[in-house]
Amino acid sequence: MIVINLDVMMAKRKMSLTELSEKLEITMANVSILKTGKAKAVKLDTLNKICRILDCQPGDILEYVPDSAEEAQKQP
Repeated sequence: MIVINLDVMMAKRKMSLTELSEKLEITMANVSILKTGKAKAVKLDTLNKICRILDCQPGDILEYVPDSAEEAQKQP
């Protein structure tokens, strides 16, 4: 599964939800959905803006973590 680490990068940059929302020009509710990891999709344009605003790479925001079902398939 893909884990969204937006909250970590926001904390590192000392940026509030309100401030990021204003800079991204999207609602606080939508930024909150991203921040809590409840988003089902992220537009590349939004990811691009997040990386520009937080001065980071996409890999700083998105992380792949195998879930238990994937791990079970690997084992004989």
